[in-house]
Amino acid sequence: MRQAKIERITRETEVRLTLGLDGPAGGGLDSGLPFLDHMLEQLQQHGRFWLEVVARGDLDVDVHHLVEDVGISLGIALQRALGERAGLERYASAFVPMDETLVHAVVDLSGRPYLAFEPEALEIEGSAGGVNAYHLREFLRGLVNHSRMTLHLRVLAGREAHHVIEASFKALARALFAATRLTRDDLPSSKGVI
Repeated sequence: MRQAKIERITRETEVRLTLGLDGPAGGGLDSGLPFLDHMLEQLQQHGRFWLEVVARGDLDVDVHHLVEDVGISLGIALQRALGERAGLERYASAFVPMDETLVHAVVDLSGRPYLAFEPEALEIEGSAGGVNAYHLREFLRGLVNHSRMTLHLRVLAGREAHHVIEASFKALARALFAATRLTRDDLPSSKGVI
């Protein structure tokens, strides 16, 4: 089974997370931040992952620490669940529309962390449940850095924060599902190492 269980405790947050790459889709979600739970549910359903999250953070200060630390924890879990990455499809992309919004996510499970997502270059308005486009970037940065993946996330249309963030999570989930499939017998690298 390609799965991992993470416990990450800091002075700002406590995160307990279980990830299963081969499903079934589901698992309990209780981060203390309802909109974040709603986004994690997108990863469950559209990524077809088993994802359990119980988290607490200093929400009296801001949502930033909690959102970032859940991203970090998910990244650590993904890195562990992937193991040596032998047999992976490795590359994948997904377009997701959500009403007026269109998001494109492209992933490479390369072993090299890189995030291309610049919310300051976009005109995304507002927040959803206290989460804005900058918090989305911090979640993604934690995920990318700790899973050692490359992620390009492009918002091709849309300005309303809820739709942009939700379409981003759905596109990421679909791309991750495809990239994490076992489709070969060897390591997906001409270098012979990831």
